[in-house]
Amino acid sequence: MQDDVVGRLTELGFSVYEARAYVGLLGQEPMTGYALANLTGIPQPKVYETLRRLVDKLAVVKIGEDPARFVAVPADRLITQLDTDFRRRLAEARAALAEAARSGRAEELRVLRSPRGWPAIARHAASLIDGAVRHVYLSAHAAQLAEFAEVIARADQREVRLDILTFEPAGLNLAHGRVLSHASTAGVLYRHHQARHLALVADGEHTLWALAADGSSWEALAATDALLAAVVKGYIRHDMYVQQMFADFSEELTARYGPGLDKLVTPYAAGQQTAQTAQTAQTAEPAQPDRDKARPESA
Repeated sequence: MQDDVVGRLTELGFSVYEARAYVGLLGQEPMTGYALANLTGIPQPKVYETLRRLVDKLAVVKIGEDPARFVAVPADRLITQLDTDFRRRLAEARAALAEAARSGRAEELRVLRSPRGWPAIARHAASLIDGAVRHVYLSAHAAQLAEFAEVIARADQREVRLDILTFEPAGLNLAHGRVLSHASTAGVLYRHHQARHLALVADGEHTLWALAADGSSWEALAATDALLAAVVKGYIRHDMYVQQMFADFSEELTARYGPGLDKLVTPYAAGQQTAQTAQTAQTAEPAQPDRDKARPESA
């Protein structure tokens, strides 16, 4: 038992001799260094040096001079002192590190996790949804969303707001949020349609961005970082806004930008640009005369 206590004290910064001396004095009548050395096995040449350090640490009190005797402070008082001292040193270290960061290099390194392979990515995504308490933004294909049906349902039951964008019908019904389909590209084939992605932000700080460019080889970045969360959340929200507008004005937008809104991505041909510019100019309001130039000069 005493060996265990000695080990705990050494973890708190005591040397082995200091820990053995304190435990030997604890609950005992005041004793001399000689008596303590005989009780604990601390070498006599070391015992008074050890006691002096314990007095400096306020763990032991020295009584008298000839002979000097020593008594341990109560254990609860020692723990309180250690706790107070640790918090003080921790606050000083925090302030010093903050000052060093301000006066150091201009760039700050951010640590990002990189789960690889769909199973690891899916586990991380599920844990973020399960741990969410306020709001989740999620964008993925239906095949990936199907794996999160249970954790999504649990989050919905906890009244977590869920904004979900899916590239195919996902069969999700939410009481606290919405599910939008990526309708603007439905039925339109692109070279990159074999790609799969997962974008997730939980509570405005926990972020996961995953991509399988070939549809199967997944890689990802994950972090608890408000800056990265703002980027991914902005991406999801912008995409949801476009899809909501397409749902409301699909005929008009398809007529204007073509199937899949392809003309938003593919530059217009020169003739189309010229025609569009001319049409815009014809519908613009006529220019107003410059009254200053039309007014005669004063005599």
